[in-house]
Amino acid sequence: MHAETKEPLKILITAGSTVEPIDPVRYISNRSTGAAGYSLARAAVKRGWRVCLITGPAGMDAPEGAELVRIETAEQMKDEVLARAGEADCLIMAAAVCDFRPERAAREKIKKTQGRLKLELVKTPDILSCVDERPGFIKVGFALETEKTAENARGKLTAKGLDMVIANTAGGGKDPFGEGRGRKFDYIIIGKDLEGAELKAVTKEKMAEEVLDRVQGLI
Repeated sequence: MHAETKEPLKILITAGSTVEPIDPVRYISNRSTGAAGYSLARAAVKRGWRVCLITGPAGMDAPEGAELVRIETAEQMKDEVLARAGEADCLIMAAAVCDFRPERAAREKIKKTQGRLKLELVKTPDILSCVDERPGFIKVGFALETEKTAENARGKLTAKGLDMVIANTAGGGKDPFGEGRGRKFDYIIIGKDLEGAELKAVTKEKMAEEVLDRVQGLI
């Protein structure tokens, strides 16, 4: 709640992967399930906050009480975020947005008889960098790394003007993907002071509560 008005906080959360079409039946994507973003949305609703969840494909039920906006591509997610960020107190980019997309999607299904297929990839929009900063507006990002996790996350925080970044690691026997309920993961929460608070072996639900506590403190 806002201390002065007692109005509910307005929080914008992104979740899931994006899918970038190759042709009408094939696409590029990643392994994100959306569990982190959905956990954040459920936890925020329980706090009485007004929640809008912009989500790529995810095999989970919509959090009851949250506005749900479904998208597929990075460009669509960018458009929906920019349309709503101006009214939000906080943006949490938990989605795993594809960094690249095919430069052109074929209009017809590409036949296997073609033999070889060469894809030209171009960068997708950096959504966090597209969102304007303004006084009192909190921007939170996620960083999934395979090496130098804390170092790379700090670089992302400063480069994108974030208030906080939540980092975790893939590879080396660590699997950060999948439903959070009952499974435990390691995270590092890094704020503007660049100090990292480690969360060891916590569920995604516990991670969500820790992140929202910090968001509430910042606001």
